[in-house]
Amino acid sequence: MALLDSPSPSQAESATARTERVELLLPSIRCAGCIAGVEKALAGQPGILKARVNLTNKRLSAEIDPRLTDAGALVAVLEGKGYAARPLDDTLPDPTATDTTGRDLLLRMGVAGFAAMNVMLLSVSVWSGAGEATRDLFHWISGLIALPAMVYAGLPFFRSAYGALTAGRLNMDVPITLAIALSAFSSLLSTAQHQQHAYFDAGIVLIFFLLIGRYLDHRTRARARSAAAELDSLTARSALQILPDGRRVPIATASLEPGMLVEIAAGERVPADGVVERGSSDLDRSLVTGESRPEPVEPGAQLHAGMLNLTGALQMRVSAAGRHTLLAEIARLVDAAERGRGRYDRLADRAARIYAPAVHVLAALGFAGWFLATGDWQVALSVATAVLIITCPCALALAVPTVHAAATGRLFRTGIFLKDGAELERLAEVDLIAFDKTGTLTEGTPQLATAPRADDPAWPLAAALAGASRHPLSRAIAARAEALGIRPAPLDDLREVPGFGVEARMGAHRLRLGRPGWAGETDDPADVVLDTGDGRTCAFRFSEQLRADAAETCAALRGMGLDLALLSGDGADAVARIAQATGIANCDHGLHPGDKLAILQRWRDDGRRVLMVGDGLNDGPALAAAHASMSPASAADVSRAAAGLVYSGERLGAVLRALRVARSARARALESFGLALIYNLVAIPVAFTGAVTPLIAALAMSGSSIVVVLNALRVRRAG
Repeated sequence: MALLDSPSPSQAESATARTERVELLLPSIRCAGCIAGVEKALAGQPGILKARVNLTNKRLSAEIDPRLTDAGALVAVLEGKGYAARPLDDTLPDPTATDTTGRDLLLRMGVAGFAAMNVMLLSVSVWSGAGEATRDLFHWISGLIALPAMVYAGLPFFRSAYGALTAGRLNMDVPITLAIALSAFSSLLSTAQHQQHAYFDAGIVLIFFLLIGRYLDHRTRARARSAAAELDSLTARSALQILPDGRRVPIATASLEPGMLVEIAAGERVPADGVVERGSSDLDRSLVTGESRPEPVEPGAQLHAGMLNLTGALQMRVSAAGRHTLLAEIARLVDAAERGRGRYDRLADRAARIYAPAVHVLAALGFAGWFLATGDWQVALSVATAVLIITCPCALALAVPTVHAAATGRLFRTGIFLKDGAELERLAEVDLIAFDKTGTLTEGTPQLATAPRADDPAWPLAAALAGASRHPLSRAIAARAEALGIRPAPLDDLREVPGFGVEARMGAHRLRLGRPGWAGETDDPADVVLDTGDGRTCAFRFSEQLRADAAETCAALRGMGLDLALLSGDGADAVARIAQATGIANCDHGLHPGDKLAILQRWRDDGRRVLMVGDGLNDGPALAAAHASMSPASAADVSRAAAGLVYSGERLGAVLRALRVARSARARALESFGLALIYNLVAIPVAFTGAVTPLIAALAMSGSSIVVVLNALRVRRAG
């Protein structure tokens, strides 16, 4: 099973000759401003066709023309702009998994906290009225403790600011670094001039609280960790290969190749995609089906990497390994969704780009105003420092990326794979849902109820035509023919006509299997008609089982204020039965692919925003044209490729969960924007009044970022 459409061999060969995918690790990026900076740095560079950054796992994915550029050139461009970058090596440990950043922040926080406690103890004597000589001595001792600690503990801020400034840009660490430097400078100057107060304690405590804020931000964002990265925990690191002589030897999963035979013990994860050759067991297939109930597997069963073998040993012949497995494909799908840029992302990017220079202008105005009003440069410097810190755009920059990461992860954990972050925003806007019938509202395995006798000479023709289609009705005919032991007849020019059926030639005769009218007419009622090419027609009728949760899901969707419609190419009677069972009043039958497109166009002209849910080959154009679209993982390749979301499992409730998550994500993004706006509208005027010290500003700035991230994480409870 593939979740993405596979190009033809000639297309794949041509695309490979022109493009190559490069992935880089960007360990120093921290916010939406960094994303915009990286993508802007690469835009317009020769040979770079597309570049997208995933903030959560700090990776850049770029499509390049290998004739014009390579990974080394991308690294050089980014480092020239102040962004650390290196090619991603799957054999090296992932820094986001080992959390070296969190441990480093904790160590620096500990040094800052220890220094702050000692400096504050020395400050007690000064504030209690110590003599001038004693006061100066304690000030210098405080400086000897605080300054080295400030240099070490503040290094993450200094490095980031230096990299930005040398590249001719601003980031959120520039105002923080400037504030720390101003605090240290004013304290040294006050000590040298034998003034009563120095603020070494404030400077080191400022860094301490900034580090606390950054660490808490790091940990809360880790809770919204990339769903694509979570898939790494499902990957087996090694496998047991069975050699032709029967010996069993350990082998790294990266070294597995198609055709190898491996043994999977109970309790182990499947290391690659393949087919069971020996043994029986129960398997946890929740990765693909979304169902937690174990399923029995026997020889001939298809397995996928990441599935968990529960009870018995299995021997499996590898069919795909490494980057070619379903697990790797899902990871690429989810990663692409997290890199997607929606309207809210672009709004945050623009705000962050404007905000950084605005912060410095505001601080300069604050310094000038207070200096002119009081003539005291230290008071003016304290106000400017507070303004620099309190107006740092951390909260605004974190708002949307955290929501997207949390929403994508939530969808993934419920078996829904999002292809593009912008699709999430479109999904939240829909007011009408259009369902296909067969394989969407009904189970994808209709039962053949009426058919020709087993000895009828029409069966080999029907088997050959049905075998050329993935339509559920065709597959049911092909399955019955196989069960009867009927061999398909040799036919020429087999081709599927979307929305109608399959046709071929046998000698001078044209044969068709498909919808009544197109394939022919019969005296008996029929869902599918076979035209044998010699003037004879045969009728096939089917019974369809409504999905177990279809009626319940449709009722819940109506309860959310959504209108429902049923668009089907099937006959009036079959459509009416399903419409009545699900309570859908707006239904159309006998539709061709062009008819569905016309209906969607009419709705769009009326201002409706439609979610199309379908699985058939004939649904591909409608899925691509709809405002948002979903398709089951069992759907035809064209439908899965056209849909914005793909869901696993047999239950229609995935549509309801996806809508709830999308609406929750939109609400959380707007709330986060609102929180960041309210914070700045309140904090900036207060800082200008001089009522806020740099220390309080650091607490306020860190607190606002944490509140925004925690608000975004509420998406994880949606659905």
